Amino acid sequence: MGNRHKWAYLKVHMQHAGRARESIILDRFHRHQPFPTRFAHSSNMRALVFYHYLYPDDVISAVHFSDLCQGLVERGWEVTGYCCTRSCRDPLLTFPRANTWNGVNIRRIWRPDFPQSTSHGRLLNSIWMIVMWSLLAFNPFLRVSQLVIGTDPVMSILVALPWKLVRPRVRIAHWCFDLYPEAAIADQLIPEKGLIAKMLGRLLKAAYRQCDLVADLGPCMKARLTNYVGAENPPTTVPVWAIVEPEVPVSADRSERESLFGEAKLALLYSGNFGKAHSFKEVFDIASEFSPSEAKFVFGARGNRVGELIHAIKTGPPNVKMAEFATFADLEKRLAAADIHIVTLRSEWTGAVVPSKFFGAIAAGRPVLFIGSAFSGIAKWVKEFGVGWVLDTTLSSNVAYQMEIGRIVRELREVAEDRALLEELFRHCHSVYQANFSKQRILNQWHQELEALASGEPVLGSLQAKPLGEAAQR
Repeated sequence: MGNRHKWAYLKVHMQHAGRARESIILDRFHRHQPFPTRFAHSSNMRALVFYHYLYPDDVISAVHFSDLCQGLVERGWEVTGYCCTRSCRDPLLTFPRANTWNGVNIRRIWRPDFPQSTSHGRLLNSIWMIVMWSLLAFNPFLRVSQLVIGTDPVMSILVALPWKLVRPRVRIAHWCFDLYPEAAIADQLIPEKGLIAKMLGRLLKAAYRQCDLVADLGPCMKARLTNYVGAENPPTTVPVWAIVEPEVPVSADRSERESLFGEAKLALLYSGNFGKAHSFKEVFDIASEFSPSEAKFVFGARGNRVGELIHAIKTGPPNVKMAEFATFADLEKRLAAADIHIVTLRSEWTGAVVPSKFFGAIAAGRPVLFIGSAFSGIAKWVKEFGVGWVLDTTLSSNVAYQMEIGRIVRELREVAEDRALLEELFRHCHSVYQANFSKQRILNQWHQELEALASGEPVLGSLQAKPLGEAAQR
């Protein structure tokens, strides 16, 4: 074991030696808790999970898939997760080829150090992992009843083709976080009507139709996926949960709020990744209607467009500022400092991705100002549950857009002057999250969905059969 490899291994397991990590996510992974009761695993409760990165990587999607693995183990499943040996944040950092974490068997596939930061590197990593995962289908010693495939690396769903051919009895589920080639088209990497998009579309349709379950993150993604799987077997909505789930709406830390927003009556925060799918112009349009004492808008972001954002803030409205990106240890305090959270999604990305910021905001008990298409799933949930405001960026005329800006500004001024109303909105947002999007609710759904694949019985409690909001409306 090389020095760097040995260092990584010790770092992963340091809490078991009595030393705590500071990352809230990794600390949560290692927190002291009764180990799940182990069951005599049924032959139809052996699941494989394919995702590019798993524990101890702290990239958000890896946390969700690691939590899924652990949640299934706690519900009686035998789970083996297959990921790569390299860290997402530091490709030179590698992890052991095999280990067990909280009952989950983690097996890591070695791959070359192709850079994830470049298009050709991501493509090569994708080809490598798809080939290696596909070869596992030929392993006669690998016992599996259900296979869960993620969307990292891109087009991982292609693994379904060889697996269904070689192992026709294995039930295949796909949890779609990012939709390709739609995301590449929105990013203008390939033309929508071009030959590459058409060829990929046909290939991906064949792969999707090998799946026994396709899970989407929201109604707009469901609509796009239905074009692949067909209306006779529509996708099932299985959203992600928030990384931080307070038991009650979190009160703002006074020092944190003052450091970010000063004495402004209303505090609005954008917290998370800021990339090609996001926008800031509309935020500036709303901010320009307020004085700094009325409302302050803060971006605590990282991503491939942060440089552009910082430059725009320098010449933008005086009540817009940039803050350092919050560490996981400070995330709950950062989220609670704001009165309202900002979520943006450029209209051309609608259905290709679903911003997870929405779930983190309402889990903390904070309403959302969503800026994007009114056809987005987030926009529909904001309106359905009454957890914030929607600025539709697809309005056909500038007059209609300015009228929407005026309406939102008036309503924001109302809540800024009525703290009791704002506190009630905090409680309402938190209750909506707990009733519809909590981690345990979604993990229970996954357990039921995967069991149903073996039995062939429909899952009456799934989001497909019981629309979101029913629990909250009772």
